[in-house]
Amino acid sequence: MRTAFVVHVEPKARAAGARLDRDAEARLEEAVGLTAAIGLQVVGSYIVPLVRPTPATLIGSGKVQEIADEAKALEPIVIIVNAQLSPVQQRNLEKAFGTKVLDRTALILEIFGERARTHEGRLQVELAHLSWQRSRLVRSWTHLERQRGGFGFLGGPGETQIETDRRLIGDRIVRIKRELEGVKRTRGLQRQARKRVPYPVIALVGYTNAGKSTLFNRLTDAEVLAKDLLFATLDPTMRGLKLPKGTRAVLSDTVGFIADLPTELIAAFRATLEEVLEADVIAHVRDASHAESEAQKADVLKVLADLGVDTEGERAFVEVLNKIDKVEPEVRDGLLAGNQRPNGPVAVSATTGQGLPDLLTRFEVELTHANIRYRLTLSHADGEGLAWAYRHAQVLGRADRAKGVELMLAIDPRDVERFEQRFTEKNFVPAVS
Repeated sequence: MRTAFVVHVEPKARAAGARLDRDAEARLEEAVGLTAAIGLQVVGSYIVPLVRPTPATLIGSGKVQEIADEAKALEPIVIIVNAQLSPVQQRNLEKAFGTKVLDRTALILEIFGERARTHEGRLQVELAHLSWQRSRLVRSWTHLERQRGGFGFLGGPGETQIETDRRLIGDRIVRIKRELEGVKRTRGLQRQARKRVPYPVIALVGYTNAGKSTLFNRLTDAEVLAKDLLFATLDPTMRGLKLPKGTRAVLSDTVGFIADLPTELIAAFRATLEEVLEADVIAHVRDASHAESEAQKADVLKVLADLGVDTEGERAFVEVLNKIDKVEPEVRDGLLAGNQRPNGPVAVSATTGQGLPDLLTRFEVELTHANIRYRLTLSHADGEGLAWAYRHAQVLGRADRAKGVELMLAIDPRDVERFEQRFTEKNFVPAVS
């Protein structure tokens, strides 16, 4: 049995901070959840209030001894410290505790390393891991030598081990970035292909374990891994979605966000999260039953801001209050009653299906705005006219008939005159609802 002991370090200054934050117990619970996510059984936990960091061990010597005594009796294979440790602090704590120590960044990287399934996901994780290791100059990367044909061909006379490690890691990072650029170009071509058949994209974002994948599966009849587990989804998944009045869209499930996400991961997963940057609608899925829902919301918005996503601009942004099946009935009824507000949050349960019709309707409203529906019929030979229609309207449906191509369009009222000038009155007519 692989066991772990979890230590949460709670800075005293945090409580006095201006932004809303979760309390120490909730942050410890999250750290325990992260530890369980890599198959470790948590046999003990500890909260350490931190007034002033100790350079050598982060926490004071008295607390270090208390944890060492408690952990010694439990004999965990690893002690998780829910904080950022310097290499020196990690090494000193390992000596004091007599066992392996992982900090928060290393733990999250470990989870990502286990969960990544696609080639791109594995590259992203390795890039983040290498960037983190290089910053710490850990001498543990000799396995990379085999990828370059052997150690003897690399180091010159007098080169130190750290210099060799740094260069090996740097070379590997360059190669991974080159591969990821290729992935990015491929993803760009895929987006261009989608724009030629311009189905808008709805991206699900949210704190890890908010229920995004369960919601994704419910709306698209997909079978994406959906567990009560932190970071169950890493690689982005996309599926087609048909909305109540016939609008077609693409729904994208993305990696969950988390408080204090390592900067290496924000940078490394930028390519993966480009689907969010390109999305027509961003749906922020929240766990309405979670005691720290508001604090989690603040963390998600911070990560989105770090990615350059403007949640208050022209792009549609929908707040989805998920897991209402887990709240009190009177609270649930109140949340569901608010679904009819034009710009308010939409309450749903991805498990029971409550509120999902309201959510789909909201998605359609956000995508079509006040657009007017028209039917356009073109000859099969009129490729130029077809391309023009796709560029200037939202195509809700297409039918290839013997007489030609029939498009159902949603058009901005300001653009109707342009269509009337471009196409004949017989071929361009208002659609009958």
